[in-house]
Parts: sequence; structure tokens; C-alpha cells
Amino acid sequence: MATPDVAPQFGAELKDAFKPVNSWVLNGISWLDEIQQFYRERSAIEKEYAAKLTGLCKKYHDRKAKKITALSVGDTPAMTPGSLESASLTTWTTHLTAVESHAAERDKYAGDLIGQVAEPLKHVATQYEEIRKCHVDFHAKLEKERESAYGDLKKAKGKYDGACQEVEGKRKKMESSFDHSKTKAQTAYQQQILEMNNVKNTYLISINVTNKLKERFYHEYVPELLDSLQNLNEMRVSKLNSVWSLAAQLEKTSLSRSTEHMSYLLSEIPRNLPHLDSLMFVRHNAVQSQEPANLAFEPSPVWHDDEALVTDETAKVFLRNLLSKSKTQVRELRVESDQKRRDVESAQRIRENIQQGKDNRSEVEVVRSIFFLQGALHEVDRKKLTAEVETSTIMSVVGDLSLGARNHNFKSQTFKIPTNCDLCGERIWGLSAKGYDCRDCGYTCHSKCQMKVPAECPGEQSKEEKKKLKAERQEQANAAPQLDLEPTTTNSSAAPSLTRKDTMNSLSSGYAVSANRSLSNAGSHPPLASPTETVTPAADPVPAPAPVQETKPKRNRVLAPPPAQYIKSPPLEPTKPNEQRGKMLYSFQAGGSDEVTVQEDDDVAILEPDDGSGWMRVRIGSSEGLVPASYVEPAPAAPTTPLASPSFADRPGSTYSTSSASLAGSAAAKKVGPAVAPRRGAKKVQYVEAMYDYDARSDMEWSMAEGDRFVLVNRDGGDGWADVERGGVTKSVPANYIQEV
Repeated sequence: MATPDVAPQFGAELKDAFKPVNSWVLNGISWLDEIQQFYRERSAIEKEYAAKLTGLCKKYHDRKAKKITALSVGDTPAMTPGSLESASLTTWTTHLTAVESHAAERDKYAGDLIGQVAEPLKHVATQYEEIRKCHVDFHAKLEKERESAYGDLKKAKGKYDGACQEVEGKRKKMESSFDHSKTKAQTAYQQQILEMNNVKNTYLISINVTNKLKERFYHEYVPELLDSLQNLNEMRVSKLNSVWSLAAQLEKTSLSRSTEHMSYLLSEIPRNLPHLDSLMFVRHNAVQSQEPANLAFEPSPVWHDDEALVTDETAKVFLRNLLSKSKTQVRELRVESDQKRRDVESAQRIRENIQQGKDNRSEVEVVRSIFFLQGALHEVDRKKLTAEVETSTIMSVVGDLSLGARNHNFKSQTFKIPTNCDLCGERIWGLSAKGYDCRDCGYTCHSKCQMKVPAECPGEQSKEEKKKLKAERQEQANAAPQLDLEPTTTNSSAAPSLTRKDTMNSLSSGYAVSANRSLSNAGSHPPLASPTETVTPAADPVPAPAPVQETKPKRNRVLAPPPAQYIKSPPLEPTKPNEQRGKMLYSFQAGGSDEVTVQEDDDVAILEPDDGSGWMRVRIGSSEGLVPASYVEPAPAAPTTPLASPSFADRPGSTYSTSSASLAGSAAAKKVGPAVAPRRGAKKVQYVEAMYDYDARSDMEWSMAEGDRFVLVNRDGGDGWADVERGGVTKSVPANYIQEV
């Protein structure tokens, strides 16, 4: 086996391996075509590259010529530079010239690749291929001679086998001959044996000759041919090395000339000192500038006023809060500003070390870091300056109002249950930090009201004290009279106010609570405590001599139906003996194909009672369909006379009402049925269960004990309340006090 240090001999190592060796040599010669094709494509790229570089330089020479003045001294110089260029433009011209020279060198290199590399390599590959084909032809001749020797040997073997067969035939004939012919047969037998011996000798001699020829073929002829192929391949490699060396030398020469151009450029660049452009720009643009005058107070054209700060008591509350806030910000921002200034100075020292070569970090990244640090410092300094000016402005007019102030410990808060502002008394809407509460005394307010709250925090309070303070603050906030939207009736002692309990016309009222609540809830509901706290009702917005906690709930009035309701219309069809009868307490307008329209006091036949869905199927006349179960008053299942005279025993039940309108007005008004369960015709409704105890604060709300169940009518519409139904009556409960079951 050959080793890397000793040149191998194919004839000694590979023996009869002409075909793989020939294939291998052929692959090497074919590879020459790929190499010379590479240099041709490389030449095309270099030519294209040189052309593009030349075109690029020409393009930017033209662009530079159009911008010489703008880049040297600006768009509107006070003095034009004439034909002068700035130092940067001069350096840029040198750079473009160096690139053009480099492009010319690349173009020359591209031509050399074709003439000195690609074409000679193609010619050499053709010659090597012709020599290889000669080896193939000679190997074919050797194989033909070997096969001819094998054929001659095979013929001699056939002759020998035939002679042996003749001897055997003569022997058998001799044995079967009679006495008079036996002598003749023996003689023929003996002659055949002698002939067979001569043929055998000829066969043996042919074997030796063929073996010798075979030995020469495998140990002399073929090895010599393999060694010749090896020499041909090694000659190809030597030629390839010389071509590669020539190509590399050509590129090195081209790069050396390009390097000379770039070296000249490198020597010119340091001459472009950074301040030279600035100096030229300053000399051609030096003019006098004037700073704008300070801004002054401008009175409104519709409200004539002076520039003095307003210092009445109400304004002082705002100024005191602003002063306290600004003084706190000044202290905090001074510390933050000093820290950020130290960070900026540290980053600037790092940049100086990079410019001096003492630090290997990226200057761009450091500059970017300095930029953001300076931006953060600028933001803090602006806030600090604003707070300092606010502080000095207020103190110069009214002194230090913050002395002795008891500021509230306000915290931005998200109110998950309806809560009123302790300053203005209005509801704090929304669920995204729309207000503040004091962590010490529990004072709640809008974001817009925070700066108007007097700095009179009583300090940290217990839970019961917070509730008591809450009630007092709500009473003060709602002490101002509220606008009445309804005219006073002759039978009412007081005009209805914008409170929730006075906006209902009846117990069921159609229950458009989400629409009414936007007006009626503003002063109706005090903020609910969290589920873990005891709910304490707030002060009623209408002034009353007695405390809110001792106010008794309003007594409900009973309204008699109008006289027309005492008369019962006869049914259109006879009543079946086993059908249960009922009377409509309210009118109902069908809203679907499976519902039926009925009027108040209509007699109906109950075909299917309420199955828990809140609906029942009835028949009136020849029509039947679904109606709300809470709209029907079932009667005892007994046959009735179709044309029976009306009596007082058949009068409908009295209507429970919380309306503060006059009796006459209520009797004349059309009654509206309670809200009904959704999903008409469904077999089941959505039930909810109370998670906490809750005491109703008006007739529009249900009182709940933990575990009570209701039918869900309307989910929370965004005001924190849900509408639920129990016993055919729909009222409101806090939405976060219930859960679906």
C-alpha cells in the first residue's frame, strides 16, 4: 500500500484496473473545461464590475458638481465660494478618482484572464484528451490479443477432446471385430493413439503460450499503460498548477496597482480635518441673529383680565395642591437628574477613550447610548424646571401654602363597583384607573377633581371611620340642589328629583334600567363596599332632616285598575272542561312566529304552564302562542260560563307601584309589564346566584342573601348593575355580587 511520502505506481498498486483509472483521468481532464469556464465567467464579472464602477463614479461626479455650493457653504450663503470646494468635497473627488483607477485595473485583469488563462487551459485540455484516447485504443488492442490467445487455446482443447473421442471409438471397434478383421482394427487403434498424443502435446504447448501471454498482459502491458495514464494525470495537475499560479499572479498584480491607488487615497483622507468644512461654512454664513422676546399674558377677547394670579380661597386649594406636588417633584427630580447626568458623563468619557484608541467598543453604539441618556436627562430636566418654576411662581405670590397642609395619600384606583366622587358627588365611571382614593382616610375622587380636594386629610382611619366619613362627604357633595326634569303635579307634595327611586312608573316599568340609570343613578347609589365589607348606605341626595341611616323606605301605593278593566270580554270559542283559565295582567306584543299578541285583561286558556323558561303557551280565541308567564294570572281550573256577568269577585289584582305620580295619572296611563326572561320558547333560562349579602337601597333593587337564586334578565351593561327577575318582578343587583349557575 502506498504512503503519502512515497509516489505511488498505478501499475504496481492497481494491476488490471484500467477502466477505473481511465475514468478517473477522464474526469480530471473534463474538469479542466470547468476551470477554464470559471475564468471566463470571472472575466465577464470583472468586466461588468469595472463598467459598473466606472459608471457609478461618473454618476457621482455629476451629482457632486450639482451640489458643490450647497455642500460647501449651504443653500443660502451670505457669500458664495466661487469655484472653491470644501475639504470633504476635495477628498470625495480623490476617492472617486481612485475607484475609477481601480475599475480600470479590474478591466485589464478581466482581459488577461481570457488571453493568458482560459484559452491556454482549453488548448491543454484538448491535447490531454487526445493522449487519453490513445491509451484507450492501445488497451483495447491488448485485450483483443489476449482474447485471441484464449480462443486459440480453446480450439486446441477442442481438437484434443475430439482426438480422445476418436481413440475411444477405435477401441470399441477393435473389441467388437472378428478374427479376420481384428488385426486391422488394432492397427487403426494404435495409429489413433499416436495421433491423440500429438494433439495433446499441441494443446499443452498452447496452454503454456497462453499463460505466458496472460502474464505479460497483467504484469507488463497493462501496468505500463496504467503508469502512462498516471503520468498523464500528473502532467495535467502540474499544468493546472501553473495556470492557477498565473491567474493568481495576474490578480495580485491588479490588486497591487489598485492598492497603490487606495494607498494614495488613504494618504489624502487624513488631510480632511473635521473642522475645515465647519470653518468654510462659518466664513460664508456668518450673520447676526436676534433672540425672540419673552411671552406675556394675553387676555381673552371675551373675558378681560389681568396677569395676576387668582388667590381666593378656592384658588388657594388648587394652588396649595399644585405647590405640594411641585415641591415633591423638585426633590425627586433633582436626585434623578443628578444620577442621569452622571450616566451621561460616564458615557462621554467612554467615547473619548474610543476616539483615543483606548477602548475597542463601537463608538456608534456609545453615541446611540449617549443620545438616549441625554434624552432621558433632558426629559427629567424639563420636568424639574417646570416644577421649580411652578414652585417659585406660586411662592412669590401667596407664599408657601404647603406649610401645615395635610395632604391626602392618593393612589390611582380602578373602581370595580359603582362609586361616587366625594368632591362633586358624581359617579366615577369606567374600569381603567378613572379615579383616586386616599389610602389613609378613604377619600375618593375623579382624576379631574384630585387637584381641587382640600388638603384636610384626617390621617389613617379605621374601616368604620372611613364609612362614616364617606357618608358625611357624600352628604356635603350632594348638598347643592339638583335640577328637576319633570313638572310638579297637583297631587304630589314635592317635585321628583333625579334619583333612581323616583324614575319608575310601576314595579315593572318596562325595566329599561340601563337607559334610566344614566340619569337616575347619578345621585342615587352611594359607592358599594367590596364584597368582604359591610355595605353602609350613603346620604340621600335630597336634603332631609333625619340622618340617612334612619330614613325609612318609601311606602308603596296601591292603584286600582280603571273601570274598563272590570268588564270581561266573552271568549270567542267555548272553553274546554279541563282547560285552566287565566287573565292577562299586561298587554303583550308578539315578537316572534311562536308568540301571540294579547291585551290587558284578556281571558286566555292556558295550554302549557310555565316549565321554568318564564313562558307559557295560551290560546285566545282561535290564536295560540307563547306569552310571558309573569303577564298571566292563572285562575282556578273550573268551567266558566262564557257569557257570565262581571262581578267584583272577578276583578284583577291590584297593581303594586312605586310611582310618585298622582293616582289619576297612573290610572289613566297604560301599564307596562315586567321585563321577561330571554330566549323565548326555551326550556331553560339562565339563573344566577348571590355570592354575598346585599341590602336594597331603593325600590328598584333586590335585597339578597348569600345563595339566593334569580333569573338573569340583563347582564351588566357597563354601569356595574345587572337586572334579575324573581317571582315575575325584575329589579337590579350589583353585577359583581352574583355568579351564573
